[in-house]
Amino acid sequence: MMRSRLEGVIAAVPTPVGCDGQPDTERFLRHAEWALANGCDGLNVLGTTGEANSLSPAQREAVMSVAASKLDPARLMVGTGTPDLETTIGLTRKAAEFGFAAALVLPPYYYKGVSDDGLFAWFGKVVDGTGDGTIPVYLYNFPQMTGMSFTPELAERLANAFPDRIVGAKDSSGDLDYAARLAAIDGFGVFPSNEAALANADRDGYRGCISATVNVAPRISAALWKEQSNADLLRRVKDVRARISSQPLIPAVKYLTGQIHADPEFERILPPHLELTASQKSALTDVDLAAA
Repeated sequence: MMRSRLEGVIAAVPTPVGCDGQPDTERFLRHAEWALANGCDGLNVLGTTGEANSLSPAQREAVMSVAASKLDPARLMVGTGTPDLETTIGLTRKAAEFGFAAALVLPPYYYKGVSDDGLFAWFGKVVDGTGDGTIPVYLYNFPQMTGMSFTPELAERLANAFPDRIVGAKDSSGDLDYAARLAAIDGFGVFPSNEAALANADRDGYRGCISATVNVAPRISAALWKEQSNADLLRRVKDVRARISSQPLIPAVKYLTGQIHADPEFERILPPHLELTASQKSALTDVDLAAA
C-alpha cells in the first residue's frame, strides 16, 4: 500500500552527536518529539541540517532505526542520497523497511556536467533497486551543495516514468520561480526550503516547506501555513529566518536548539563545521525564541 503523502510544515532536524562523534539518539528524540508537539506536521531526518553526509551508512541506519521505532514514521521523511548507487539503494530500502513516509534523495553529486539522460538513468536504477518497496522518493534539489540542478523537464520526465515512486521535490535553491515550475507538474509535491514561501503555498501549489530554521520557530510557521494571508505572521517568520541565517546555518540551528532545551550538548557539531564563536552566539541573542 502506498504511504500517504507528506504536507505542511516539516523541520529539517539536526542530529546531535556525542564527544565521540556518534549520533546522540536520546537528544535527537528529545528535540524531534518537541518539534512534532510544537507545530511541525513532519520531520526531515538526516538531511543537510542533520549532517547526513558527515555520517557513515551505519550511523545513518542507527538514527533511522531509532527515529522509526520511537516516532510516528508516517510523519518522517529521511535523507538517503549518496554519490553511489549501492549505498543510496541500501539506505532507501532500509527507509522502506522502517516504514518512513518518504525518502529524500540527492543526485549523484560528485560528477559535474552530467546530462539529464544520465540523471534519469541513475534515478531509474534507484527505483529499480527499491522496486519491492513502496516508499515515495522526493528529489532533493540543492545546487549550492551538489553543483547540479534538476531541470523541470527532467523532474517531469521522472514523475511521468515513475508516478508511484518519484512524487515530488525539496527545493533548497532559493529560487521560488523555479520551485513554482516544479509545483506545476501534475501530482508533484514541492517543498521549498524557506518557510516564508508558505504565504504563497496555495497560490503556487506548494505542499508545505522543509526548513532548518523551522526547528527554532515551528509554531509561527505552522500558523502561517494555516493563515497564509497573515502579514504579521509572515513578518515574524521572515525575521526569525533572517536572524538565524545571518550566521553559519547548521551550527546556528544546533546552538539555538540547545537554547530551547537549556542543554549546550546540542551544540556539538561534526567537522568540517565548527561550533559558533562567542560573538556569533551573541548575534543570535535577539532571535525570538518565544516564537517557538
